[in-house]
Amino acid sequence: MTLQCTKSAGHWRMVVWDEEGFQGQWHEFTAECSSVLETVWGGFEHAGFQGQQYVLERGEYPGWDAWSVNTAYPAERLTSFRPVACTNHRDSRLTIFKQENVLGRKGQLSDDYPSLQAMGWDGTEEGSFHVHFGAWVCSQFPGYRDFQYVLESDHHSGDYKHFREWGSHAHTFQVQSICRIQQ
Repeated sequence: MTLQCTKSAGHWRMVVWDEEGFQGQWHEFTAECSSVLETVWGGFEHAGFQGQQYVLERGEYPGWDAWSVNTAYPAERLTSFRPVACTNHRDSRLTIFKQENVLGRKGQLSDDYPSLQAMGWDGTEEGSFHVHFGAWVCSQFPGYRDFQYVLESDHHSGDYKHFREWGSHAHTFQVQSICRIQQ
């Protein structure tokens, strides 16, 4: 599968090919873009926005290795897509909690953290999140590696009370790096 995301005449367009290198059958996805905030796409391994999650910024993705940072469990196909509502970096804000249901020790984040432990956050597992503004991508390991989870203020009212709500395909609370998504 190959992806190409472009903007022409004020409308977003994403073309997906069945084969690598822009070969085979292709499908075009378009959507009204009432706000310039919807410039990033979320690509999902399975239908219904399930499975591995990938952030697809404007550009070309000639093969699965261009969108997948997870070489242990690569998704060779993406079967559902949706726009991710982003915000300006200075407006992004998220609260991280040690326990499920937005309970326990908490910390406010408004910047990117390639290693939560390096910033003083103890442990490797997080219980829940509340996204106040913007969109964030959490990664299972430091340096934004392995499984990715997209968190948005526009979904779940910004509350992600359990790892199943943020789509942890690995069935784990493990989040060790986090960064803001910007258009």
